[in-house]
Amino acid sequence: MALVGYARVSTAEQNLDLQRSALAKAGCEEVYEDHASGAKAERPGLAEALGHVRRGDTLVVWKLDRLGRSMAHLIDTVRRLEAKGVGFRSLTEGVDTTTPGGTLVFHIFGALAQFERDLIRERTNAGLKAAEARGRKGGRRPVVTPDKLARAKVHLAAGLTVREAAARLKVGKTALYKALNGSASG
Repeated sequence: MALVGYARVSTAEQNLDLQRSALAKAGCEEVYEDHASGAKAERPGLAEALGHVRRGDTLVVWKLDRLGRSMAHLIDTVRRLEAKGVGFRSLTEGVDTTTPGGTLVFHIFGALAQFERDLIRERTNAGLKAAEARGRKGGRRPVVTPDKLARAKVHLAAGLTVREAAARLKVGKTALYKALNGSASG
């Protein structure tokens, strides 16, 4: 039943002292650390901490944003801890999943995050349908315009390779191949 700390700062210039001190004061026997952006998927210190904790342990962070890249990532990480029988505690926000109240608060966070994702998905789909009804098509505009395609065909007929024709038209050869194949079947 150990308290295992995890501390993270985004850049090498930032200092971990505040987090180390808070985690030590909370009783953490070991503290794993990262100097990496929260957006980075690869955080060796976090991976080591998650590999170290055992059933009955509690992973402790100074603030929620030190652990997760996003609310969804944070919730996923805490759920994985729960599945291993490991508690989670955030000192600043007072979240402690080893208590019934802390578990409730965390699940409310999770429900709110899921609600937000569902609303975003719903708004996106409604926007796409409205645009489609107005005759708008989603996605990027084609790089190879009909004019460029016609000029590419002239270049190819004159003996240039697809790579040479693409370079003259300032488009990628893959895009030109796709446009040529699309015009052949259509």
